[in-house]
Amino acid sequence: MSREKGFDLVMITNQASPPVCRMLDYGRHRYEQDKRLKDAKKKQHTVQVKEITLSYKIGEHDYQVRLRRLESFLQHGDKVKMTVRLRGREAQHAALAIQLLNRFAKDVEEWSIIERDPKLEGQRIIMILNPKKEKK
Repeated sequence: MSREKGFDLVMITNQASPPVCRMLDYGRHRYEQDKRLKDAKKKQHTVQVKEITLSYKIGEHDYQVRLRRLESFLQHGDKVKMTVRLRGREAQHAALAIQLLNRFAKDVEEWSIIERDPKLEGQRIIMILNPKKEKK
């Protein structure tokens, strides 16, 4: 019957009893499936982890530049890993670096959620911020 109408006989599910088959143009079916997958890929957003590295002895202008960059990353929907590097004797002032990271977190709290609080790891202090999910 499918050959007479110019269609292909496609088995939809072989687990059912009896197996379910359908008459359709297989080439067209594959084309539509691929098109749907391609459209779905276009619409999905992969979350990237962006990193901002700085020193705890940062000037006010540099702070504002990093803050604007941080806001843009978060508004775009990316995670941000903030790293303060401590060299040599700077490790004695880890509390100042933690204060700096907390200041960043406070300034962007309307766009972000703290995933990981500032924590000393070797010669670095790392904090990770997640963007807030917007309700649509």
